[in-house]
Amino acid sequence: MNIPERRYNSFGPYLKRLFGERVYKVNVDAGFTCPNRDGTVGYGGCIYCNNDSFRPSSCRAVTPLKDQIQGGIKYLQKRYKAKKFIVYFQPYTNTYAPVEKLEELYKEALSEPSVVGLAIGTRPDCIDEEKIRLLESLAKDYFILVEYGLQSIYDRTLEYINRGHDYQTFLNALEMTEGRSIHIGAHIIVGFPTETEEDMLKMADVISTLPVGFLKIHQLQIIKDTLLEQYYKETPFHTFSYQEYLDFLVRFIEKLSPSIVLQRLFATAPDDILIAPRWDRSRHEITRDIEKRFEALNTFQGRLFQEAVEIPTSAEKS
Repeated sequence: MNIPERRYNSFGPYLKRLFGERVYKVNVDAGFTCPNRDGTVGYGGCIYCNNDSFRPSSCRAVTPLKDQIQGGIKYLQKRYKAKKFIVYFQPYTNTYAPVEKLEELYKEALSEPSVVGLAIGTRPDCIDEEKIRLLESLAKDYFILVEYGLQSIYDRTLEYINRGHDYQTFLNALEMTEGRSIHIGAHIIVGFPTETEEDMLKMADVISTLPVGFLKIHQLQIIKDTLLEQYYKETPFHTFSYQEYLDFLVRFIEKLSPSIVLQRLFATAPDDILIAPRWDRSRHEITRDIEKRFEALNTFQGRLFQEAVEIPTSAEKS
């Protein structure tokens, strides 16, 4: 068994290889909302959603975009002597606006000389051909990564979480985006009570067959002031313990295509809004323990990857 130098394909080293030096991410809030909140698709959003669970305190829409970017760059330059940056449009749905508005925002972000690209978090039902053409034009000169919030390949789960779209919508977005010089990412959440561990592991097989080059994996977290909090209090369900998640994550990544770049492996909501699971570990400690688990098991990303996985036309059939 030939073990690679790195146990998994991590985003930071990928960018360093691509740009010849370390690239830092500047998170911004451009003031977008979500069609699952304003009534276009639904109200209330996904049952787990509280954007304060992942949005840095420095990232607020009340601050002009240019000031957010320049402030983030100055901080990173001072702390890390950083020279190159990717602007990450993070909270809510960052393609949910007319294309003229998106062009204005994206080009404003790219006007900073040290910015080499954009990462754009969005929903697969908030993309269309006109927006793809805009991103394609930007991708001629910049690194453009579109991160689609998939969350699950199972329609029963998407219905449970009030996602507002089905798995086929995600596949349609991939088809529209593929082959346009745009990097494609996906976000998934593992641990929903609608899925078995076998169901969750199956997602590694399926995603590995799709044109997804980047992946974020989050464990399900129960956050205050969400509908999921109410569900959890009324009918408690199992959430990953720390050791359970380390074991699961290694098994998942073993099955994942080695070509997929892993941007994130876990979620860390602030303690003041996190209900469960509470691991009481820092990001550094979790990352260290993940790497130790790979080493202890003498395994690596893609060890169990099989290219001949059949792509389901409907996730409910998988």
